Amino acid sequence: MVAIAILDDYQQVALKMADWSRLQADHKITVFHEPFPDEDAVVRALAGFEVVCLMRERTPFPASLIERLPELRLIVTSGSRNAAIDIAAASKRGVLVCGTETPGHSTAELTMGLMLSLARSIHSEAAAMRAGGWQTTIGRDLRGKTLGLIGLGRLGGAVAKFGQAFGMKVIAWSQNLTEQRCQEVGAEKVTKDDLLRRADFVSIHTRLSDRTRGLIGSRELGLMKPTAYLINTSRGPIVDEAALISALNEGRIAGAALDVYAREPLPADHPLRSTPRVLLTPHLGYVTEETYRVFYAGMVQAIEGWLAGKPVNVIEP
Repeated sequence: MVAIAILDDYQQVALKMADWSRLQADHKITVFHEPFPDEDAVVRALAGFEVVCLMRERTPFPASLIERLPELRLIVTSGSRNAAIDIAAASKRGVLVCGTETPGHSTAELTMGLMLSLARSIHSEAAAMRAGGWQTTIGRDLRGKTLGLIGLGRLGGAVAKFGQAFGMKVIAWSQNLTEQRCQEVGAEKVTKDDLLRRADFVSIHTRLSDRTRGLIGSRELGLMKPTAYLINTSRGPIVDEAALISALNEGRIAGAALDVYAREPLPADHPLRSTPRVLLTPHLGYVTEETYRVFYAGMVQAIEGWLAGKPVNVIEP
């Protein structure tokens, strides 16, 4: 019998989103619903487990943690990559890492929802209505506005199409962006500084790496128009949080919508929670029933493949 752990099942739905019955018949499955406060707590909780299932970017699995879990043999993550796992350290320890398919469109859809909420103050007007108020803001149209996309991969390309459907002009930049890719999605290729100066909405869709960490800082925020909005549904550390908080407090940009943070879950006393002009959501990008079903079914498939000696969706270091 293999001991299997499913981590960070915040909504308590993991066992409902896929057919785990074959695994449950012969193995022990334990589900953890709350995030762990620190690495020591993870070690205590996972002692003896051979298989661990992770939801992307929730519980980190650095080398220090992997070294402290001697029974661990398989890590299964949702998605085809997970920056929170030290893949090389796992490989060195003989721990296999497998992934799942990633639909991706749900994050692009959320991006447009956040953009609409910023433009029409949906979040603040809804709160005002509950408090007895009526029409406290004046909205802005998306039609005719310029959407600046930092990153034009699968998600950025989807957002480009959505923006165009709303009548927006799309411009894009990334470090390796080509004219061919821009032509494929109908975007104009520009420099990063030009994008920041021109865009009414700046939306981030690039991977977190050493090159993109802190990509949007004080200088970049200073280039944006005072009427412009920043949206980040990619990874928190791409934006310098302190610089963004300062820009919002001082009214140097019109607002921001964030779904990702440098530390998750966002601490209850984090200054972002009391910063004006910011719409915060708790990393909802991939949190839809349809995406969860793909993720958890993929986890079952990965575990069964490993047990059969035929691993699938292996993530190489």
